[in-house]
Formats: sequence, C-alpha cells, structure tokens
Amino acid sequence: MKTLSNIKKDLEFNRGLSSLIEVLKTMAVAQYRILEERLKIFEKLIVSIEDFFEHVDITKINHPYLIPQNRFQGVVAITSDSGLLGGLNMQVVSGALLELEKTPGKLIIIGERGKLYVRETNIPFVSFGGVKDDERYAQAMQLRDYLLAKVLDGSFGSLKIIYPHPVSFTVQHVETVSFLPYKPNLVKENTALQAYPEVILESRVGDIMQYLVYTWMGQKIYEIFGLSRLAEFAARFVHLEGSHQRLREMDTKIKLEYFHVRHELIDRNMRELFAARLAFS
Repeated sequence: MKTLSNIKKDLEFNRGLSSLIEVLKTMAVAQYRILEERLKIFEKLIVSIEDFFEHVDITKINHPYLIPQNRFQGVVAITSDSGLLGGLNMQVVSGALLELEKTPGKLIIIGERGKLYVRETNIPFVSFGGVKDDERYAQAMQLRDYLLAKVLDGSFGSLKIIYPHPVSFTVQHVETVSFLPYKPNLVKENTALQAYPEVILESRVGDIMQYLVYTWMGQKIYEIFGLSRLAEFAARFVHLEGSHQRLREMDTKIKLEYFHVRHELIDRNMRELFAARLAFS
C-alpha cells in the first residue's frame, strides 16, 4: 500500500498535469477560432469554373485530366506534424491504405505523423511537410503542381485526397475527395452536355479546360489544407478534454485512497495508544 507522502505526490502531479491540459485546451480553442475567421471558401470561383463547362462539350476531349491514361491512382493522405489528435491521423492513413487495396497506385503523405505510421507498413510513399498556416497557399500550389505533373507524365491516371474534415468543433470525419478524372457537377449528375454555337473561344477547348482544372485543383487543395488544420485543432481539444476527464476520475480515486490510508493510519495510532495505556495501567 502506498504511503501518504507518495499519494500526496501523485495528487500534486495530477494537479500540475491538469493545469497543463487546461492551457493546451485553451490554445487549441484559440487556434481554431483564429483560423476559422481567416479561412475563406471561394465558392464563386468553383461555381464559375463549373459553369463554363455548361457551354462547351468536353466529352470529346482526350486529355489525361478527363480520361485516365492508366488504372493506377495517386492517393494523398493529409496528416499533421504533431500528436494529441485521438487517432485521427491513423484514420486518415488507414483510409488511404484502404483505397490502395481497392486500386493499386502511389501513396503521397502530407505530415510527419502519417510518415511514422506508413513506415511501419513498409509501403513505399512520397512525403511532403505538414501543413503550416503561414505557408498553406505555397504548400497547396506545390502539391498541385507535383500531382498534375505526375498525371501528365502517366504515373497515375486518377487522383484522390483523403483528409480530416471538421463537421463541427467536436466532430471530425475522414473524407475522400476524387479530383481526377475531372468531372464537373453537370457530368456527375448525368446532365446532358450541350455545346452552344454562339460561344466564341479564342483558345482550344482542351487548353482552356487544362487551365481551369489547374486553377480549380489549386484552390480546392488550398481549402482542404485549411479544413484539415481546423479538424486538427478541434480533434486536439476533444482528445485533451477526454484526457482531462480521465485525469479527474483518477484524481478522485487517489483522493479516496488518500483518505482510506489516512483513516487506517489514525485507527492504528489510536489502537497503539490504547494498548500502551492498558499496558502501563
């Protein structure tokens, strides 16, 4: 059985750890709110790009962005550089590996945590640094250029990105987004495409399509990077809150143990005093 001094040390350690967790929770909330205010979703740009394809017929264009050149796929898994996310990074990596089991291809990992998990599987992969708030746009453009170059040189025909999506501050889901082959919403909804003869095009439709997909993909990756960072802060808060709850439960048990040991010590001392008085009397 522990001594009172050891139990007191445990109580002091728990008190200090609880204060540290409270600070980390406050930081996670503050980071989430700051990024949430700064994060912008340019829906008008995405809608404008897709509206363009309502006026031209892209079904006859033979381009790697539209028609896969091979069956291999590129799978991007977006993870974080730090832990305390309650297994969210592992869920992202597991989702990416599941996609590769369905269709063989190349794995691209974003973030240090993802690299640590994948190294244990001995699966080859290409890695990029974790998303940083002040470098998010440049990182998104770098990843976009790398992926499209691989599609154009025939390394893979299709492309998917798997990332943690913040449904709310307390709920995060791992989502899979198919980027290539590119299919505008009107194609996804099986709406018949119609080329309007009054549209005057100064460039070839294929070139226009390639530039618009290039722009669209960069913007989408930039938005996904921001959303994954939001999910990271939210998941960290949820994980810390769970740890704080378990710490409070442990603290309650230690306090009960402290009072139990203290009462036993008092009872033993009282018995020894009465025994001593009887012996002297």
